[in-house]
Amino acid sequence: MKKFWDNSCAADTSVRQAAPLQPVPASLTIGSVAISPATVLAPMAGVTDTVFRRFIRNLGGCGLIMTEFTSADGILRKKDQKAKRYLHFYEDEHPISAQLFGSDPQVMAEAARMVEGLGFDLVDLNLGCPAKKVVKCNGGSGLLRDLPAIGKIFDAVRAAVTIPFTVKFRAGWNDEEIVCVELARMAESCGLAAVALHARTREMGYSGNARWEWIAAIKDAVKIPVIGNGDIRSPEDACAMVTQTGCDAVMIGRTAPSNPWIFRQIEQYCAVIATATPDEGVRSSTNRYDSPTEADRYQMIRTYFQMLIEEELPDAVGKMKQFASWFTHGVPGGAGLRKAIYESKSAVEILTRVEEFFEARLCSASVSSAGPGEAVAREI
Repeated sequence: MKKFWDNSCAADTSVRQAAPLQPVPASLTIGSVAISPATVLAPMAGVTDTVFRRFIRNLGGCGLIMTEFTSADGILRKKDQKAKRYLHFYEDEHPISAQLFGSDPQVMAEAARMVEGLGFDLVDLNLGCPAKKVVKCNGGSGLLRDLPAIGKIFDAVRAAVTIPFTVKFRAGWNDEEIVCVELARMAESCGLAAVALHARTREMGYSGNARWEWIAAIKDAVKIPVIGNGDIRSPEDACAMVTQTGCDAVMIGRTAPSNPWIFRQIEQYCAVIATATPDEGVRSSTNRYDSPTEADRYQMIRTYFQMLIEEELPDAVGKMKQFASWFTHGVPGGAGLRKAIYESKSAVEILTRVEEFFEARLCSASVSSAGPGEAVAREI
């Protein structure tokens, strides 16, 4: 997963927001599963483990969370501990969907049965991962060139489970092989409960602008819920996607690690839009959501790192260093903190560096904002 985007949405923001914005739906039903609000944390390899999922859930505003994409073959192998760890979750994570990838219909079906037995609310098929090592095994977006093979997987998994079965896919292999509408129709005819589109091709990877018109085309083609994904970096973007495409829910991936408050901000922003009068329009609702203070960011980083330590994950130190670049992006002096974190040898040492950095900054800010008398009293 990349930290930054290769393109800027600044150029097309005015176009995407030209129409009066519609709020993200307050709720969505996928099969028998109620999701409220209609926002989804995208499955992200190396990111959406149980700690990050619960962390996002506790911040509020996210209706559905998803696991990291997990190998169906790995689930069936008794000694594959990594796959089993990917599927570990707690009761406070409901509703939760398990995302699987693979190319063998029977293996996928058996893995889906195991997922249902573990208590997941939904099971999802990954047809979007562009990674070469996944594609070369005919998994992820590699299957987009073989719709008959996808149909066999759809039929096998749908027959194997009673929980809602969904699929997340890209628009096609490249601009010459766009299959998203055909694939969505096939999913509907095979009994899938919803579809999610990352509005890029496999060839695009994570570059270029997401083509939201492909989401709109799918929404026009099927009656099952359509979830839109791609280039949602703010509450305004989320509402612009709903306005332009008519999608039933929005899915957020790369923005979540750098701004974990995004789901709560969307909920706040939509509440303003829903109550705004026609004359007020977008102008009155712009920026009507909480922006985290430095104290909020400190609390967020400390909470997440403490959760990693308590979970005793084998890669806790690596995850702390990975997330440090996202969580401290834009923090004054953040480069020095990141350097201290990268040089730390243990999870406890990393947490100590974070606490020292923010306590010093917050104390300094408190002293500088106090009156002269207060400052002297503090020094005494």
